[in-house]
Amino acid sequence: MNALVATNRNFKLASRLLGLDSKLEKSLLIPFREIKVECSIPKDDGTLASFVGFRIQHDNARGPMKGGIRYHPEVEPDEVNALAQLMTWKTAVANIPYGGAKGGIGCDPAELSISELERLTRVFTQKIHDLIGVHTDVPAPDMGTGPQTMAWILDEYSKFHGYSPAVVTGKPTDLGGSLGRDAATGRGVLFATEALLNEYGKNISGQRFVIQGFGNVGSWAAQLISENGGKVVAVSDITGAIKNCKGLDIPNLLEHAKENRGVKGFHGGDPIDPKSILVEDCDILIPAALGGVINRDNAKEIKAKFIVEAANHPTDPEADEILTKKGVVILSRHICKLRRSHS
Repeated sequence: MNALVATNRNFKLASRLLGLDSKLEKSLLIPFREIKVECSIPKDDGTLASFVGFRIQHDNARGPMKGGIRYHPEVEPDEVNALAQLMTWKTAVANIPYGGAKGGIGCDPAELSISELERLTRVFTQKIHDLIGVHTDVPAPDMGTGPQTMAWILDEYSKFHGYSPAVVTGKPTDLGGSLGRDAATGRGVLFATEALLNEYGKNISGQRFVIQGFGNVGSWAAQLISENGGKVVAVSDITGAIKNCKGLDIPNLLEHAKENRGVKGFHGGDPIDPKSILVEDCDILIPAALGGVINRDNAKEIKAKFIVEAANHPTDPEADEILTKKGVVILSRHICKLRRSHS
């Protein structure tokens, strides 16, 4: 299901349950501003490459807009719009004085050098610098971006507006970033999972976990779950998927993934089809990659008893209905973020 269609469907259901006026519902669905910019950069080989960047500013009724910037080949307007809308609801539920925004560039960061990524980030910042700011819209890292990306944005923005460290979050600590930021969302996943399992008389220790996505969030979640006695039996990322029914050696896997830019080739597990990762036998499934990966086509095959969402909207509304009928308990990513914010 299209990301924006799915998000709107969930919002309209919530709106009906809350009894919102139809005019208010419509106004809350329309984004405040949609930005689309062309970003051309010289590549290291001298050729010219062009990419499309987006920044959707959904709502600023409760304060400055806030949301990540992702670099991924599948970045497109509807996805960014959906993510911006979700940020609005997330900040409101957490009672944080921000609105919602999201951004991204349609590119594959794995195919770009560090210097090319820097040029791309600086060009993107040049195109949107007058529409972001401490009191307007504060970007953050997301898929395919991190502290270095935020440092480039901060530096480029400061050329126009003076030194403004608060213009982004997720920046390096020596530029004013927060200690523990890298692990924060993964730690939120751990805390939320602990709280959920405790409600059912269970704990992390001895539970079997499958994690789709081994980027910042998935890798930290795997590390912290392993340290707390959980058994991570399968993981996947953009390079491939691996499985070990006895449990993967997470410290060694983290070292392998860092050296090889992915989990593929890790000798401590057997390679499996990445498409099967969501339906592997486990107690807790953690989707920590893209949205919409759990849908009506695979929901019936999911064997997990619990799904802890570490990605943005990984479960389609149709899949949610199927899984609810099966008795699968789904914990929203936004609850994980709330747990993180109180840690």
